[in-house]
Amino acid sequence: MKLLIHDLSREEFNSLSGVVGNDLKVIDNDKTIHNCIGCFGCWVKKPGECVIDDAYSKMGEYLSKCNELIIVSECFYGGYSPFVKNIMDRSISYIHPYFEVRNNELHHKQRYENHFDMSVYFYGKNITEKEKITAEKLVKANALNFVCNIKNVIFVKDINSVKELEGVAL
Repeated sequence: MKLLIHDLSREEFNSLSGVVGNDLKVIDNDKTIHNCIGCFGCWVKKPGECVIDDAYSKMGEYLSKCNELIIVSECFYGGYSPFVKNIMDRSISYIHPYFEVRNNELHHKQRYENHFDMSVYFYGKNITEKEKITAEKLVKANALNFVCNIKNVIFVKDINSVKELEGVAL
């Protein structure tokens, strides 16, 4: 299954109908998301699941079942949009609270044996080169923490440009 996390409006998402593939779990902003409160309940009280009871509590499970993670986000100062950042925070249940050394750095251990590819599509009219560099570093850090492979990190001026990318299927 592909897991698509996006911050698009319904109209913008529907405009991608020719680009979006099958076997897709879509995480979008239904305006009910709660912020991660850093309680570590997803590690101690309900391992693998966020204790906040809303539509986003099973992000760890969704990641454990996907073969590709696709993120479509407006670029905010070299990072994800607030909604997508919140989803990434709420996905911490995908990993263990315990640590191991990878690439001579301390990282959380993997909870699931799943390995997936990650593609990130940043959009924004005036993304600077510095913001692109920061965003690429962020995606690399996320991939290292989630123990996944980076397939694409692409920057476009607007979401309609995604349709024009050759060989890209969300």
